[in-house]
Amino acid sequence: MTEWKTRTRLVHEGSRRSQYGEMAEAIFLTQGFAYDSAESAEARFVKAGDDEFIYARYGNPTTRMFEERIAGLEGTEDAFATASGMAAVNGALTSMLRAGDHVVSSRALFGSCLYILEEVLTRYGVNVTFVDGADLGAWRAAVKPATKAVFFESMSNPTLELVDIRGVAEIAHAVGALVIVDNVFATPIFSRAVEQGADVVVYSTTKHIDGQGRALGGVVCGTKEYIRKVLEPYMKHTGGSMSPFTSWIMLNGMATLDLRCRAMAESALTIARALEGDARLGRVIFPGLESHPQHALAMEQMGSGGTLVTFDIKAGKEAAFRFMNALQIAKISNNLGDAKSIATHPATTTHQRLSPEMKETLGITPGLIRFSVGLEDAGDLVADIMQALDAM
Repeated sequence: MTEWKTRTRLVHEGSRRSQYGEMAEAIFLTQGFAYDSAESAEARFVKAGDDEFIYARYGNPTTRMFEERIAGLEGTEDAFATASGMAAVNGALTSMLRAGDHVVSSRALFGSCLYILEEVLTRYGVNVTFVDGADLGAWRAAVKPATKAVFFESMSNPTLELVDIRGVAEIAHAVGALVIVDNVFATPIFSRAVEQGADVVVYSTTKHIDGQGRALGGVVCGTKEYIRKVLEPYMKHTGGSMSPFTSWIMLNGMATLDLRCRAMAESALTIARALEGDARLGRVIFPGLESHPQHALAMEQMGSGGTLVTFDIKAGKEAAFRFMNALQIAKISNNLGDAKSIATHPATTTHQRLSPEMKETLGITPGLIRFSVGLEDAGDLVADIMQALDAM
């Protein structure tokens, strides 16, 4: 239903009902499915219909509802739900690459994404070139006629640096390379990645899509050809599928996704404006601020600054720890996109495995705080941050 608006899609897209006509999406907690006859079992293994299932690792009615709902929201033909966000990243890349293939990736990535590119893919003979994601000239210089794929976070973790999706897609498509975008920080609500040239979009559904800190999950969105003929065989044989119970959690999270993301982004802007210019901070990073060097790109690409604010405490690690320990509302954790606000110290947690030189290159300083804005009152959050800075 292409005429449906976002909030309607988030409630109704992909709904399946049993013969009982239940209102809430049903959880089909079954690993297998019975067949009417041996002949029908044979026929289903040859080619399963759109509403026919074989085994939960291959597909499940609850999971299929989630896949159709997220694909409809993202604007792709299909989607495949995975056990975690990293299963989605690994599957999206590994399923299409062979020894000798070439990939170009932005350098500013989440630590586990870097591990897949630096350690896993290269171990099996894939050639990986890293570039400054914000520099289109660097992409042009790195992409070769034989490049199979480019990979990047549309907004980097944790320094909120944007990659020009449209610009990189033009460079990649000129040589026939696939554009794979990790779009977690942009969220499916502010994403226009497919419209801007992305071929494959990856999410950790653990973040905003669940939004309650309940379950791990991931999803890969793309064309039906890519999802069913490239990705699905790899995922179903290596066991990275999402569980039906997790799919049910994600379906319920999607009903309020638009409301939550917009409320979080509005509060994030309030917090960023309150922090900007504070003498105790070396920098406040939020693409929604006019002072952000990529503000215009953020507005064009997302129409929002997102739900996270990053700021650098001048006095360094010890002061940053004192700040975090003094917070009364925000919790110390390494998740993001939660209903509860979360403060993270990337240098010692999510990006701790990086060398000091790499941290410096990426701007991950000892005083850097990544603040994931939740659903609390924006004024209360500003007051909590300010009192923690005072206590520091």
